[in-house]
Amino acid sequence: MENYNEIDDILAEEEFVPVVFQKAINGVKIDESTEKGYIEQGSKTELPFWLARELHMRQAASISVPACFNQKTRLEIQADAACVDLRSRCPYFYEFGSKLAPLCDKTIGLLLPYAFRIRYKEILHKAHTIAFAAASKFPTLLTTEETSLYEAAQSSMAAFKKWRAGGPRLQRASILGRKRKPAE
Repeated sequence: MENYNEIDDILAEEEFVPVVFQKAINGVKIDESTEKGYIEQGSKTELPFWLARELHMRQAASISVPACFNQKTRLEIQADAACVDLRSRCPYFYEFGSKLAPLCDKTIGLLLPYAFRIRYKEILHKAHTIAFAAASKFPTLLTTEETSLYEAAQSSMAAFKKWRAGGPRLQRASILGRKRKPAE
């Protein structure tokens, strides 16, 4: 079920996808460069995912695989997923891919968990080990979803270090300090 109140969900659906119109459509202009008031069957263009999905559901257009999931990206992910700059290709790589896969290419559904597993390990490792100066470039390669994980990992590591460095390890429960009334 989709959550239309989530800003990330809305932004993920704004990604453009290539479409091919299966039917001619009257009374529509795709862009201002088109002088005709209709779209011919077989016309190709790019549309926001939310619109392309609706047209696909009505069998008016078919969706093609966008560049962020093309063969080149897949090969780079298979070679070294941790080093691929997914943010520049699609800031919402995982969310967008999970919505797109059932409509145009089911193999995207296999690529997403594969990439996530490899990148997740690297995100946690770097969030827990690298210094701030070295860390400044790394987050620029991460998708929006991965950035959230990275920040959560850094926060948890900072909280752990703070806990470990200061204060008593165990605190006495307040109930243990009370004396019982003697039984009569």
